[in-house]
Amino acid sequence: MASVLVTGGAGYIGSHTCVALLGAGYEVTVLDSLANSSAAAIDAVGDIAGRRPRLDVVDCRGESAVERVFAEVRPDAVLHFAGLKSVPDSVADPLQYYRHNLESAAVLLSVMARCGVRRIVFSSSATVYGEPDVLPVPETAPTRPANPYGSSKLMIEQMIADVVRSDPRWSAAVLRYFNPVGAHPSGMIGEDPEGVPGNLMPYLLQVAVGRRPRLPLYGTDYPTPDGTALRDYVHVMDLAEGHLAALNHLDSAPGQVQAYNLGTGQGASVLEVIAAMREATGHPLPYEELGRRPGDISELWADPGKASWELGWSADRALGDMCRDAWAWQSTHPQGYRSRSLP
Repeated sequence: MASVLVTGGAGYIGSHTCVALLGAGYEVTVLDSLANSSAAAIDAVGDIAGRRPRLDVVDCRGESAVERVFAEVRPDAVLHFAGLKSVPDSVADPLQYYRHNLESAAVLLSVMARCGVRRIVFSSSATVYGEPDVLPVPETAPTRPANPYGSSKLMIEQMIADVVRSDPRWSAAVLRYFNPVGAHPSGMIGEDPEGVPGNLMPYLLQVAVGRRPRLPLYGTDYPTPDGTALRDYVHVMDLAEGHLAALNHLDSAPGQVQAYNLGTGQGASVLEVIAAMREATGHPLPYEELGRRPGDISELWADPGKASWELGWSADRALGDMCRDAWAWQSTHPQGYRSRSLP
């Protein structure tokens, strides 16, 4: 049985990917500091999959601790999710994002090289593209991030590319996914942001369960059909399956680093998402119109053709599925993973 190490595996996308990996027969070790995630997610992953991943509570910036885990589990490959991920927070405190995300990646790659582990799938982001020249966005589009979060992702992509160039025994996949939403259909795992959510759907869900009075709608004057920003929303389980497909493809691309867009290829506006979530939840979901946020762009959606051709992957779940599954999670876990221990 192949062994995979998943950094940030207790987080939102990482935990869903662990379910997919376990279902495919992989032995999974999670490396997570739990700074913005919960060990309860790993327990829930075990409940879904029938096998609990090993969890090591380790910060990826701690080189000796990371190397100890590698020595113990001897992984065949790494999926790297760990890092800070809020666009607004990165604009407010860019140095924190550069220090944390770049140092984590540098330490991880150094340990991998010393331990002879040369297969990696990196959780990147469509934010590396910034404001696009053409829609849908192909992987060949210019990369010019509009915020420090996106810049940190692009720098890690370059770091990985340089490592692969220096040693052709490496193989890497960089997954630029667009807007992850939804939850596992069981409702047992889902998105559980710390503090005030920085993304649309988790904020809407907290409005639906009564944790927040209304959604702040940032920007109603974009050059789009209804004035609100357009994004490519992709179900988190589609993303999880994309990581599995990329991992399985690594052996066929030695000495290469390939970037893949993971998205549906369609844009949905903020108002369209609100309408779909109202239908899924049965709640009115009030919102307050505000000005645009720094670092946000008007329109972004993927050309996912390369992932389809090379990985055999496509996003199969619709916006209604995303909202239904997200509500199955939030309605049964109104306080996120803390709800697992509530009476």
